[in-house]
Amino acid sequence: MIRALLIGCLLLLSACASHAPLPQRTPTLALPMKLHIERTMAGQRQDWLLVIQREDAGIRWSMMDPLGIPVARQRLVAGQWQADGLLPPNAEARELFAALLFALTPEAELPGNYPAARQQASQRTLDSRWQVRYTQPLDFEMSLPQGPRYRITPLTENAP
Repeated sequence: MIRALLIGCLLLLSACASHAPLPQRTPTLALPMKLHIERTMAGQRQDWLLVIQREDAGIRWSMMDPLGIPVARQRLVAGQWQADGLLPPNAEARELFAALLFALTPEAELPGNYPAARQQASQRTLDSRWQVRYTQPLDFEMSLPQGPRYRITPLTENAP
């Protein structure tokens, strides 16, 4: 009980802390997009499925576990995150979605959307916040300081 309360307080504090940077304009993305997210931290691995799709004037981000149970849902509308559905706030997912938006931004649009970003060959960074290493455009690894590492790959119809 105390542990759950402590975790809840930490999540609330982290949600109120700094907001993840967002692009100055919505980047050109080929939507809808389905991605497999592999999260690793402290030797533990989690797998998630993410669907990114255009909806009205915004972009909907829906993340679920391999059984299809929703983990996080957010909408990015006019440069602001909005809760989508009845799921509780998920600060880690919001940071992940913002980092993915950075990673998925086409190289030509990067300077206009993220002036502090740096791109060299197959690596992209935003200050000390995010580091992205690409194998292919939709196959990359992201790391956050003192945080989890993510492996992102496209989810295809043939995936198990």
